[in-house]
Amino acid sequence: MKITAIRSWLRNMALTKPYTIAYNTFSDVSIAFLEIELENGIIGYGTGSPAEDVVGETTEQTVANLQTDFVQELVGRDIRHFQQLIHECRNQFDHLPGTQAALDIALHDAFCKYIGISVADFYGKKISSLPTSVTIGIKNVQETLEEAAGYAKLGFKVLKVKTGLNVDEDIERILKLNETYQDIFKIRVDANQGYSLNDLKKFMHETRTAGVELIEQPMPVGTEKELLTLDTLERSMLAGDESLKDPHAALQFAASERPFGIYNIKLMKCGGLTGAKEIATIAENGNIDLFWGCNDESILSITAALHIAYSCPNTKYIDLDGSLDLAEDLVRGGFTIESGFMKINNLPGFGVEKL
Repeated sequence: MKITAIRSWLRNMALTKPYTIAYNTFSDVSIAFLEIELENGIIGYGTGSPAEDVVGETTEQTVANLQTDFVQELVGRDIRHFQQLIHECRNQFDHLPGTQAALDIALHDAFCKYIGISVADFYGKKISSLPTSVTIGIKNVQETLEEAAGYAKLGFKVLKVKTGLNVDEDIERILKLNETYQDIFKIRVDANQGYSLNDLKKFMHETRTAGVELIEQPMPVGTEKELLTLDTLERSMLAGDESLKDPHAALQFAASERPFGIYNIKLMKCGGLTGAKEIATIAENGNIDLFWGCNDESILSITAALHIAYSCPNTKYIDLDGSLDLAEDLVRGGFTIESGFMKINNLPGFGVEKL
């Protein structure tokens, strides 16, 4: 079954509310969209929404790459060879994970629609559902509690709280959240590289009774060796994110003493499902738990992350709320959320349809 057309474009989308992390404030997001059409009319959908400050690629670059002659020359190729096509795309767009992800997702979607099964079933689904965390940006204590109250009303069970600007204020927010909602929420923390080692030690000590489940990327990329001064138990609750961009980094951090006990995988960091599966396999062999995250993304790529996450037996946590803050999207379907638990719909491909 041959590919007959490839189309791509850029769409800027507003967020329902701006949010702040340790190094930026966001009010909208640009997303690259891709369609790969087969001769029987099947269309595979893909998206790319890389974070430039993490991987060095903009969505404008993603769309430009998707409109190159190399991509158009995939027209006429057989979708049954989709894994070979992904291999060629990864070589062509090396170190451009947003471009890789868009192509990888669209090729997976088209192929699995062609054979009539979901992507999760293609890889072998190991998990049926997990609770996603929902994210609270850096705010004062009162605003943090108010947003948490809203998530409680919606039935969510896990909060991820952004920190990293002021460790004392962060400690106050976490302690107050735990005091107010300890019977409702589990709490995760994402410092987005905002702490020094002393900040991290202080935060962990002062919040030791608050039931923090994990701390994501507490210190800047390149300072991983400093984390080795923490004891094994402390490091077991640290999740590598910006430090963990690709399988090479996953292998490096799995060797010998480990700065991170948990690996955060984002499709937009590692170039799609193929790169994600490589990291997941390294982690599985190293007895390392997986924490699946996202940027602000379309329902499509969030669903893609769910499919590959649920095919990995070492998946323990998901933080796949990136489409919930979009004021609009170009697709619907893919998954449902019930009391905070995310379930895929098991339709062919990723089970999304274009609006």
